[in-house]
Order: sequence, then structure tokens, then C-alpha cells
Amino acid sequence: MKIIILGAGQVGSSIAEILSRENNDITLIDHDRELLNRIQDRMDIRTVEGHASSPKVLAQAGAEDVDLLLAVTHSDEVNMIACQVAHTVFKIPTKMARVRSSDYLYHENLFGDQSLPIDSIISPEQIVTNQIRRVIEYPGALQVIDFAGGKIHLVGLRAYYGGALVGQQLRELKHHLPSVNTRVAAIYRQDHAIIPTGRTVIEPDDEVFFISTREDIRKVMLELRTIEEVGKRVILAGAGNIGLQLARSLERSSYQVKLIEKDAKRAQFASEKLENTVVLHGDAADEELLRQENIDGMELFCSLTNADEANILSAMLAKRLGARRAMAIVNRSAYVDLIESSVLDIAISPRMATVSALLSRVRRGDVVAAHSLRRGVAEAIEAVAHGDSKQSRLVGRRLAEIKLPKGATIGAILREDELVPLDKDVVVEEFDHIIIFVIDKKKIPEVEKLFQVSATFF
Repeated sequence: MKIIILGAGQVGSSIAEILSRENNDITLIDHDRELLNRIQDRMDIRTVEGHASSPKVLAQAGAEDVDLLLAVTHSDEVNMIACQVAHTVFKIPTKMARVRSSDYLYHENLFGDQSLPIDSIISPEQIVTNQIRRVIEYPGALQVIDFAGGKIHLVGLRAYYGGALVGQQLRELKHHLPSVNTRVAAIYRQDHAIIPTGRTVIEPDDEVFFISTREDIRKVMLELRTIEEVGKRVILAGAGNIGLQLARSLERSSYQVKLIEKDAKRAQFASEKLENTVVLHGDAADEELLRQENIDGMELFCSLTNADEANILSAMLAKRLGARRAMAIVNRSAYVDLIESSVLDIAISPRMATVSALLSRVRRGDVVAAHSLRRGVAEAIEAVAHGDSKQSRLVGRRLAEIKLPKGATIGAILREDELVPLDKDVVVEEFDHIIIFVIDKKKIPEVEKLFQVSATFF
């Protein structure tokens, strides 16, 4: 696939790196030559210096013969204009844009065939807000991802002593929970991936990814660790777009929310926009302020500013002062690896959350959703099986007959909105939604081929 990516920032460079590993033809456009040189030193991609929405620059990048345009610069306006130019001048078939401002997102009729020709809108703030909200609902979870329109979930958590299944083989799970349809898709032990079998023994500190319905998530979590009740007392630090959206979402669900903002004008603005949230003007790293606001009685402290270091330090302080859980937005991947689980409960990466949203739109085959996991090391894909036994590598075959790429495992099959109990004799049917966990991103093209229908395949 030929792809042009506009913007060499964290999101643009990350998606370029992921897609370039999968034999795509990538061209990256940015006005910063020095940044492009650094990227080109570590990636096998083409770079073009210039303004992202310029017809001349797009032509230089080969826009006449491109399958997909990803506009992820820091400017909403540049992204939108670039999509218009790509459509009108170059007839690029698929265009995606990152749009951050709620002023634009509020008017849905701005986007579409009869207006701005953008096929998919990516809103990082909304994506991160949804991600944090899901983690808040399941204390102890590191990641909670929706599949099949929210009917089933992939949950990542760390196993601890106290979980009924810890120290036992995975095949005991069906005896512990006979009425629950769940499957462990992958295990990471000291950063090494393990494809689980029935004889795999769960060890303390294993990072476990399992698939389950929403109703059964807590039951499965209890097998792997002692879980806490969902608390309703929350302190948020930072009244930016994410902080404001998260506060609004939580207050509508009867959470008791306090929002700390350092900038006086922004704090005043937030107080006018929120109904039941207590907005405080102050520094979230002020120990006295946190004590005054009863931080030791809070179930959650979440730091959401644009500064990684400030987020980490304020969350660490809140944890030390007694907050039950502390999480922070952290953009730098090196920081995420350093602090998650050892210093803070959860580090949220807006960059990787946005990359996940982009992936589902660029995968080949009928891919419904694709999520980047463990800072981009692994991926979970939901795709629909099509064709028949003569056209498809999946349809009409038993699971035992399907040749999955090394490091890939089928985590779930959804058929007519019901999870199919997995065993080696289950036969894949047309229109089944199949969720595959892939621990080696280099194998993604092989997984995509599984879902492609061929008139000549026998």
C-alpha cells in the first residue's frame, strides 16, 4: 500500500515506523528537515520537506498514485485543507485526519462527501478520555479494549499473589469459572511473550491479556489478582481538553470529581463548563493542597497536563500521600517503560492510543478494529471472515486446521453477537468476527492475508 503521512511528530513518526515494517511504501512530509533526517536514519521510508497541504509538496511526494493519506500534523486546519487538496487535485481514495478541536467535531456535517472529504476523523482527546474511563471502571486493569462494538473486551492486567489461578495451569480456569466464556490470549513474563496453552502456569507479576464479555471481566480478574471496588472519589490534575472531557464524563456518572488547574483563566473556564465538579486553582504537585483536599481518601488521582515530568511527579506525590491508585498521561515511551507498575499504577500514552485508532483504518481485509498493545510491541486485530472454503483460508475450516503465523493466537470468535466456545474442532463460518492477538508485528501482513478472499485459493 502506498501511504503519505503528513506530520513527523510523535503520532506521525510512530505510525510510519509501524507501517514501514509491514512492507508498505511510506512517504513522510514535514517542514522540519532536521527531524526528517533523524527519522530517515532509523526507518526505511521516503521523506519530503515542505508544507503538508501544499499541492506542490504533495505532488513531489507522489500523491498522484497513493492509496491513503494520513494527516496528523499539529494543526487541525492544515490537516483538513490537506484532505481537501488530496481529494480535489489528486483523487486520493482514502483520507484520514486528526482533528483535536471540539469546535470542529461538534459540527458533524462539516465532514463527508458533500463537505470536507475526510473518510475518518481521529480525535486524540476523545480516544484518551475513553481509554482512561474504561481503566477507571476496572481497578487493577492496565488496559481495557473494546471489540465487536463493545460486546467483548480485551483486558490486560498484572497477576499477583491472592488470585485463585496464580500458580496454577490455565486449564484450571474452566473449572474455576465453568459458566464463563473467556480465553487468555497472551502472557508477558519479564517482557518476553508467551503463547499460552492449557499447561501454562500463571506466575506472579505476569502481564496477562484475556478476552471476556463485559459482564464477566471482574470474575476473570479475580482469578488473577485481588481486585478493588470501583471508587467514586477522583482528583484530576489539568483542565486541558482531556481533563475537561474526562471530568464531564465522570460527573455525569455520579463520580465525586475535583479538578486542579494551575492557570487561573483556564480554571475559571473549566468551572463554567462543568456542573458538579469542584474546580481548584492551584498546583497539583503542592503537597499542602493535596492534603487539604483529602488525597488519602481518594480512590484515584489522574494527572493529565501536557508536561510528562509534571504528570509523573504529581502522581507519585499523590500515591505517596495515600491515593489508592495513581495514573498519568506520559507521551515519551521511555518514561512509560520506566514508571509503569514500579512507580505508578498506569501510564497512559496518547500517542499509542491515537496510533491504535489509525491502525484499524489502514489494515487490509475487513478489519473492524486494530489496537496497538504494550507500547506498540503487540497488536490485537478484529476482522470479519468472508467467502467459502474455496476462497478463504479461514471459512469452513476447523481451528486445528488453520495455519496461523508464528506468535499469533485466536483469542475469540463472535458469531451473531455470541462468543463461540473455542476448541480445536470449532469450524469458522462466514461473517464470524475473529479476534487475533499478534505478538510479533512483522507477522501482521500474514494475518491480513488470512482474511483476504481469493478466487484462486484452493
